[in-house]
Amino acid sequence: MIRILVLLLLLTSCYSIDRDCNNFRTGKFEFSYELNDTIKKSIFTRTLDYEIEQYDNIIDSSSISWVNNCEFILTKLNPKTNQEKRPVKIKIIRTYEDSYDFEYSSVNEPIIIKRGTVKRYKD
Repeated sequence: MIRILVLLLLLTSCYSIDRDCNNFRTGKFEFSYELNDTIKKSIFTRTLDYEIEQYDNIIDSSSISWVNNCEFILTKLNPKTNQEKRPVKIKIIRTYEDSYDFEYSSVNEPIIIKRGTVKRYKD
């Protein structure tokens, strides 16, 4: 019985999820999402303080408030609707060489969590 517990402990301690979030704090990125059965693409540039997004010939900007290396809050600079006024919390949950998986939710509705993947944009 003790051998089994030791074996399980060794196997689970060897598995760790990569989260090198510093590689994704700044840069140019691409996010694809589905809207009304259509795949849409958003391209955004992130600095430590701002995120500038381009989608459907629209340019939108948000300020960034970093909670820690892997979490930040986006707040639209020029919201047009009440929903856009609500900040969005983003948490990077896993990183890869040129992409990351993340969770996001409205700060006002933290129990509704959605997921996505962002890729580093290649010109």
